Amino acid sequence: MNKRNIAYLVTGLVLFIFVVVSWWVSREPAVITEDITQAQQTNNVTPTVGYTTTTALIKVTETLLDKPGGYLANDILPPYSLLDNMPAWEFGVLEMSRDLALAFRKDFSRSQSQSAENEYLKVAQPQFNIDHRSWAIPSAESEYRKAVDQLYLYRDALSDSSIAGSQFYARADNLRDWLKNVEKRLGSYSQRLSASVGQDRLNTDLAGDAGARQSTTGPNHRVVKTSWWKIDDEFYEARGAAWALLHYLKAVEVDFAEVLHRRNAMVSLQQIIRELEATQQPIWSPMVLNGSGFGLLANHSLVMANYISRANAALIDLSELLTQG
Repeated sequence: MNKRNIAYLVTGLVLFIFVVVSWWVSREPAVITEDITQAQQTNNVTPTVGYTTTTALIKVTETLLDKPGGYLANDILPPYSLLDNMPAWEFGVLEMSRDLALAFRKDFSRSQSQSAENEYLKVAQPQFNIDHRSWAIPSAESEYRKAVDQLYLYRDALSDSSIAGSQFYARADNLRDWLKNVEKRLGSYSQRLSASVGQDRLNTDLAGDAGARQSTTGPNHRVVKTSWWKIDDEFYEARGAAWALLHYLKAVEVDFAEVLHRRNAMVSLQQIIRELEATQQPIWSPMVLNGSGFGLLANHSLVMANYISRANAALIDLSELLTQG
């Protein structure tokens, strides 16, 4: 065998290994809701309000960091640096986690607007806000693990009756404020996914308020279309966000059960969870298809947008129920 054939063989073997490794690390983690909702029994602790929701944020973050291949968004060496679907999925999970961490710090752990911040959450929440692509000094993974360490301390303090400074307040107003942020997040994903086929959208920025103003004049309508190169990134980011939100709402179902039952809103939450579960169905196509609406090919982005829009509409209804006395 001459040198050229050996070079071809080695190149082919390296490419094969790259493909196998890329497939392995691009697999999405399974749903882990049972590990979260049963955490108090598993850890043999006294049932405590807030324990499940804190566990959800911990477990989702740990899964983000410890899944096959680890955290990929900040990797700079091939084949990991050549992948984009899993980093997009990771960013969607991270965005939902950042919103929840902020809700913990400013709402869930505080009884009134003038109350002091929880010491553990004051350290944990900023750690989530590091650039998700930072790979050194400090790396994103190290900051996220610091946040998880603080969340463990906060969760342990919730179960310790001798520590009065760490509390979780399962109130309707706290839950509603977080859900309002989730609504905006899901609304953005729905719009971005729908733009996969291109849309001529009217300008509704100031609709509903005759006295509203904006900084600069915008066009009456504009064509919005996602670049062909970004179709899969938008899809996987939304899928990752839905995956994380599914776990968080399952935790809310436990910690806010009394509030939800009192507002007769539990079934509304369960319907949202069902819509989010549908977003996690297996993708049988080897790539994200972008058919044109009612065309011959499927459009995975529009299917995802449908489930997310339904979940968002149900979230809006749930927020209204929580507003009612």
